[in-house]
This record gives sequence, structure tokens and C-alpha cells, in this order.
Amino acid sequence: MANQGVNDPVNQGRRRFLTATTAVVGAVGAGFVAVPFIKSWNPSTRAKLAGAPVTADISALEEGQRLIMEWRGQPIWIVKRSKQMLDVLPTLDARLRDPKSDNLDQQPAYAKNELRSIKPEISVLVGLCTHLGCSPEMKAEIKPEPFDPNWKGGYFCPCHKSRFDMSGRVFDGVPAPINLLVPPHHYQDDNTIVIGVDPSSGGAASTTGAA
Repeated sequence: MANQGVNDPVNQGRRRFLTATTAVVGAVGAGFVAVPFIKSWNPSTRAKLAGAPVTADISALEEGQRLIMEWRGQPIWIVKRSKQMLDVLPTLDARLRDPKSDNLDQQPAYAKNELRSIKPEISVLVGLCTHLGCSPEMKAEIKPEPFDPNWKGGYFCPCHKSRFDMSGRVFDGVPAPINLLVPPHHYQDDNTIVIGVDPSSGGAASTTGAA
């Protein structure tokens, strides 16, 4: 019993996430490095598992960096995208399974746009592959990769080779069936995001993509 699930890709993905919870990850040369992030607000573990909103301070988030939070036991990725990252997104539509995010279960209505976000530069995603729940790697640099010689930046799941762009839109022809989920969220102010509560919802969390 002690070893049950050791080889489960879902568990492996969640373990990878847990080692990086509440860190800022940014591009440095050809790789990525995690640096400490001091939380201003942090609900108890019991509150988070019950679905309590989680508040993120993004004031120190720089272009190309990813802040990893936890909400309802899931990794939440907050990424500040550069202009180059945004400019390339429309060029990828022909390679994507659902470029217009027509599956309404993937995101709240306010994130049903090409950028899948409230603010163009800030992406908020549930960091679990929609195939088997592994945690994909962020490969934000626009450069040829072994898994895609025409890579324009995005997320790659090494478990079964699913690929997503920097908006979390899934590529065609990969195992993942739908785009990465966008959790309910809103901006408390310019530098503060509340995960788990829709804009003007009176404190009620949306059920979109909730686990």
C-alpha cells in the first residue's frame, strides 16, 4: 500500500507542483529558475482545500515570470506575458484544437477571448494537463524544441507530449482533449489577484474548472 501510485503520472505531476508551490519562476538563459516569493496572505491548508479564495500579490512579477499558487489543491499559474508572447498568439490558431475557446467549460465567460485573460499581459491558469492531470513545464522561449521545431512558447507536458500555447490553448493532435482551465478570479486592485471569486460575484466562486 505504501508504494501505491508511485508511478502514477497524475501523482508525479502533483508532486512536481508541490515542490514549487508559491514560487516565482522566470526565464534565465535557456532554462528557468525558482526564486523565493514572500506571501502577503496565506489561508490555512484546510481553508484552501475547502475552496477559500487565495490572494496573490503580483507587484513584483516581471515579464516572462510565473507565480505558482495553490487553490483547491490545484496549482494556479499566474504569468506575466511579454509583448512578443502576446503578438505570436494569433499566428498559432491554425495549429490549435480550440483556438477560440468555444468549449465554455474551459474558462469563465470573461476569459473567453484569444488571450484567455482579463488583463492582456496577465495569464491565470490551472497548471494541470487536461489529459491525465500532470503538471506541464513552462517553455516560454520562442525557439526550436525537440518536441516542436516551430515552437513559439507555451507549456509542454513531458508525460504524454501534450502542448499548449501561452494562453493555455491546446495544440491539435496531442492527447490533451481541451485547453488548460482558467479558474474564477478577479483583480482586487492593479497588483492583487483573488483566485476563486469571479468579478462582481458578491464573493461567490464560479464552478468553472473547479475540482
